[in-house]
Amino acid sequence: MEEETRMSKLIVFAIVGFFAQLIDGALGMAYGVTSTTLLLAFSVNPAAASASVHLAELVTTAASGASHIKFGNVDKKMVFRLIIPGAIGAFLGATFLSNLPGDVIKPYVSLFLLLLGVYILIRFLFIYKKTEEQKNVELSFKQSIPLGFIGGFFDATGGGGWGPITTPVLLSKKGISARKAVGTVDTSEFVIALSASLGFFLSIGSELIEWMWVIAIMIGGVLAAPLAAWLVRIVPTQIMGALVGGFIVLTNARTIFSTWITNDSIYPVLYGLIIVTWVAAVGYAIYKYNLDRKASKEELPLDVEL
Repeated sequence: MEEETRMSKLIVFAIVGFFAQLIDGALGMAYGVTSTTLLLAFSVNPAAASASVHLAELVTTAASGASHIKFGNVDKKMVFRLIIPGAIGAFLGATFLSNLPGDVIKPYVSLFLLLLGVYILIRFLFIYKKTEEQKNVELSFKQSIPLGFIGGFFDATGGGGWGPITTPVLLSKKGISARKAVGTVDTSEFVIALSASLGFFLSIGSELIEWMWVIAIMIGGVLAAPLAAWLVRIVPTQIMGALVGGFIVLTNARTIFSTWITNDSIYPVLYGLIIVTWVAAVGYAIYKYNLDRKASKEELPLDVEL
């Protein structure tokens, strides 16, 4: 009976790893948050949960990065700009700074990300024009160093944070295509996971890590990586921006509600409003994309045979 229960857990972990990577590879975030939440639900020690997820990410991020590179979703120059400060932040977060009051800081980070999510929705629904897209992600060293460090730090201390922090910031930059932002973030995450894993090994060792759970999550993630990279290439930027923006708002709303709204009976209403607004935003993005495509076809010059 105990063996059956353990096997059921492994299957559940593999399924969650699959969907977590599918979301992460397509939207640039959520693998760490989703997987860590699952492990914590099974009463895994928080440090061990974060370490387990980062170990699984060593393989899943490598598979995801390779898939994104294959489909042309990566700005390699920006990857190198992000990974050095990101690796330093992840290592420090996993070793020396993991005892900071993350619960106190987390709501303010979530509020910042939620506002970024709202801005991304507005930009891709009402401001975005296909002609503004650039081939690469333009971010200076002065911008990429603090972004990489903060993203890596929160990724290690919170079990997830590289995607939720770096993807919205990149998408908030005018002219950046959604698939380039997502692919760049996912590809650079391998080094972040490697640095965080090293920090965890030095601080807690390997005794607390459930290796079978790591392998199960890892297998699910590897299977999903190519599919996610393919999806982010074929989904139009406008629609991808609406999907990402709404997802950012939804995932960060939970932390904000639980911190500042004491009446939890209104949570379903608030979540319902967010989901309805998100669905409407995606629907409008699809409508606008089809409208723009139709208009561009009508503007094409006709070939006249003499």
